[in-house]
Amino acid sequence: MKEEVFSEYLTECINEQASDLYILPKDSGYQLSYHSKLQLTILAEINRTEGLQMINFFKYRANMAVSEHRRPQLGSLKWAQLQTEMNLRLSTVGDFNGEESMVIRFIYPLNQLSHQELIVGQMDQLNQLGKKRGLLLFSGPMGSGKTTTMYQLARKYSQTQVVMTIEDPVEIEESNFIQLQVNQQADMDYDELLRVGLRHRPEVFLIGEIRDKKTAKMAVQAALSGHLVMATVHAKNVYGVMQRMQQLGIEDHYLMQTISGICYQRLITTTEERMTPLYDILAEGELETVFKQINSYVGMTKMWGANLAKLVEDGKITKKTAESFKTG
Repeated sequence: MKEEVFSEYLTECINEQASDLYILPKDSGYQLSYHSKLQLTILAEINRTEGLQMINFFKYRANMAVSEHRRPQLGSLKWAQLQTEMNLRLSTVGDFNGEESMVIRFIYPLNQLSHQELIVGQMDQLNQLGKKRGLLLFSGPMGSGKTTTMYQLARKYSQTQVVMTIEDPVEIEESNFIQLQVNQQADMDYDELLRVGLRHRPEVFLIGEIRDKKTAKMAVQAALSGHLVMATVHAKNVYGVMQRMQQLGIEDHYLMQTISGICYQRLITTTEERMTPLYDILAEGELETVFKQINSYVGMTKMWGANLAKLVEDGKITKKTAESFKTG
């Protein structure tokens, strides 16, 4: 199997704005598939020899140990696509039979990512919330576009302010930002990079994920000192974000002081078959009301349901689609 064939596979993935390419052992050969538009698409079925050739080719290009087939390995490389150079993140591991698999993550430059909105004005609302500084928190399932939303907002702010991102790993390349990547082997995790980042005096922080108490505490400290801190938090809705921050040890009075807005989002298929984000936003007066009785709130906000109904009425989504996203 020649390099030209490997290039064709990558080109198809990139044209479909795939997030990942999977090279996985299946039966006596390998299956190539990619993740795009919230679904897995089979790209090709190839024999075992071709599959191993493809894995070894990318391992060699990424300076990974070609002879190691069992232990997990991570690597990266730059790939020229037409006149654009793109970063690829590679991960390999061998299964219990010694069969190796590889996943290639595509890191797109921000200017290649389209990001429209289903309800006009929602991005502007988020933009205004970001101008107030403090914590602007995002949640939603994996692949729902949270990072892209934060990057789009941060790009607007970067015209007049210094933006620093801290991610694990960096998912989007943007030359206007200072981009830091978590490195556990070097003891550079989220909270340590935040501590280092504060010395660089950026106005805006973008944190890939608040996942532990140390990071939550540092994010709140940064927000209290006048920074805008945008970050993702694992939760099923906007109310769950606040509850999660409480679980991470942040006291209520600090949350009330620092949170300027919370956004839950999903990518929804329109009648034109486009994947477009819909946001459920909690801000300003609503935040104060929810803070007083946080445990009595569950599910989505009333506005989420109203927006779905409006989208059906306007012919932008089907009733079936609206029903499937009713609970978030």
